Amino acid sequence: MPPPCPRCAATRLINLDTAQRIGVVSGCLVGGAIGALRATAATQPLSLAAARFPLAKLPAAIIGAVTGGKSGVRVTSSLFAQWLPLGAGTPWLCLACGHTFRQPHPPLAAAH
Repeated sequence: MPPPCPRCAATRLINLDTAQRIGVVSGCLVGGAIGALRATAATQPLSLAAARFPLAKLPAAIIGAVTGGKSGVRVTSSLFAQWLPLGAGTPWLCLACGHTFRQPHPPLAAAH
């Protein structure tokens, strides 16, 4: 259950830790798809490209996907690094006013 925003008291908040994980995975997938597409793009006339065996481009597609995936992760991580507030605790983003803040973690219960 998200806490209310300290600035506007709205309860429509997004947990930025979860959003960052989803964003990094999405950036990896999209970057990988773009990298594989660029690596296997036909640079010769269509008749010559159609005559080639498709598995011949598989190593280039894999290398392009890995490289594109890594750059997608880097870009997404750097974007979230700018949005995350400093400090410890769970980061939240208010959808009403755009305020980012951290809710401190509750203290651990005493062990008996």
